[in-house]
Amino acid sequence: MQIAFSPTVTAAPAILALPVEKDIAGRAGWPGLGDGHQVIASAAAAAARFEGEAGAIVDLFLAEGDATRRVLLLGVGAGGEADWEKAGGALVAKLLTSGATDVTVDLSAAAPTAKAAARFAGGAAQRAWRYDHYRTRLKDKQKPTLATLTVAGAPDGTDAAWAAQDALTKGLELTRNLVAAPPNILYPESFVEQVRKDVEGLGLEIIVVDEAEMAEHGMGALLGVSQGSVREARILALKWNGAGEGDPSLALVGKGVTFDSGGISLKPGAGMEDMKWDMGGAGAVAGTMKALAARKAKINVVGVMGLVENMPDANAQRPGDVVTSMSGQTIEILNTDAEGRLVLADAITWTQKTFRPKTIIDLATLTGAMIVSLGNEYGGLFANDDALADKLLAAGIATGDKLWRFPLSDTYDKLIDSPIADMKNVGPRGAGSITAAQFIQRYVDSGVQWAHLDIAGMVWSDKPGTTYDKGATGYGVKLLDRVIADNFER
Repeated sequence: MQIAFSPTVTAAPAILALPVEKDIAGRAGWPGLGDGHQVIASAAAAAARFEGEAGAIVDLFLAEGDATRRVLLLGVGAGGEADWEKAGGALVAKLLTSGATDVTVDLSAAAPTAKAAARFAGGAAQRAWRYDHYRTRLKDKQKPTLATLTVAGAPDGTDAAWAAQDALTKGLELTRNLVAAPPNILYPESFVEQVRKDVEGLGLEIIVVDEAEMAEHGMGALLGVSQGSVREARILALKWNGAGEGDPSLALVGKGVTFDSGGISLKPGAGMEDMKWDMGGAGAVAGTMKALAARKAKINVVGVMGLVENMPDANAQRPGDVVTSMSGQTIEILNTDAEGRLVLADAITWTQKTFRPKTIIDLATLTGAMIVSLGNEYGGLFANDDALADKLLAAGIATGDKLWRFPLSDTYDKLIDSPIADMKNVGPRGAGSITAAQFIQRYVDSGVQWAHLDIAGMVWSDKPGTTYDKGATGYGVKLLDRVIADNFER
């Protein structure tokens, strides 16, 4: 779907959307409507108990001579940026497959800020994303028809704000495409090639590490996960130098298990198909890096993705094995389904040795225990630095990619001590998400600010959201882009 901007409503559009702030009592009228239609619109709003709540819609069909004009009263809540974004998503959700091809939104009376107008357009564009690549028998009523959304009367400064939102939307699209892709199509090598093709021309430096080089580096933890699969593992790094030459100050590290069967510790069959999105952390990193490069973010940052497939083969890693990570620390494998932390251990070590970042944020669909704790409403946050945690929490509130902080302590850390190695890869049943975070923390160098985001419940949704339909959500891209814009860019 195309987003267009116009200074005014240039003609009588077939479909006109009129934004309405919450509590419409006392409004002077509806822009663009004649006196008779004003009365009808007010009566319809009252009958529908419409009060301008963000995302609420009243659908009107108004007679104009021999023709009929469609007008949508669109609630924008209190008029904050998040409310406008929700309204944009709601409008597209209603019209996307309705048969309508064009809609014009008149902002002239609502007077949002430039950033709010841009987020409205962004929410609309993001809600229009679909993954229909393999659907060959869609009925006409299931096919998207909405081709253009025209935003009329946007305030000065919207063009610049929209450029940033457009970059973010394109990053979200990459993440969602990766997360939604079937595992026979998306595996470590094809993940690399798809991302390479998608970010071409944006100025990102691309670094790929294959299994032979991983073995030279001593990445026994990551390679242990991969050894049961015929698909070779990869590390993909995207480096952006938007602040000039020098090492990146920030590293984003994502877990990229393109399919997780559980390995020898096999998962139950029911729902295993969902494990194609166990690379959601890596997908979020790829999308964020595209967004940062597309908007020319003034920061030196690297996004690192550890890409593996976890399969139960005759050569697969066994419970009871001991592996040596790139850091030299040894790990007793008690459960081969606790594989994501093994991937992150070596990916974080490689990142620190290669790029020497001051701050690391890792993202992973790491533990089912996180879904037990938070459901599908928040991602889990662990951090060794309160200031970094506060920045991430604030970015989560601002973008809707919400986080909830969990504790770290020596008491939890002792739960993963092993009697025969430096550590074991799982602790007891209780506090499973915390012990997983404690495991990762053992690979973070002294003096490095670090945060771990367990996003197991957030990258896929069984119901539509504000700016996404069922399926891949793109969680993490807005969060990371915002925390970088607010705290790390020069």
